Amino acid sequence: MGTRTTIPKEIKEQTLARIKNDGISVAKAAEEHGISSKTIYYWLRKGSVQTTSILETGRLRKQNKDLLDLVGQLTYEVSKLKKNKSGF
Repeated sequence: MGTRTTIPKEIKEQTLARIKNDGISVAKAAEEHGISSKTIYYWLRKGSVQTTSILETGRLRKQNKDLLDLVGQLTYEVSKLKKNKSGF
C-alpha cells in the first residue's frame, strides 16, 4: 500500500493557479510539481463546482495565446512579402 504525503497548501494553490490562470494542462502541472494528476483533479472537483469551467478557461487562455502568436507571425510574414513585392 502506498504512503500518503501531505502536499503543502502553497504548492496546491500554486498548482491550481497555474492551471486556471496560465492555461497549463493538469498533466503538465502534475509533472512540474511531482503530484499525481489524479490528486489535482480531486482538488479541482473538491474545491470548485466549476471544475469544467476552470479547465476550459485554462485551455482557452492557452489557445488564445497560441492564436495571437500565430497572428503576429503571419502579420510579420505578410508585411515582409509586401515589402519584397514593392521592391524595397
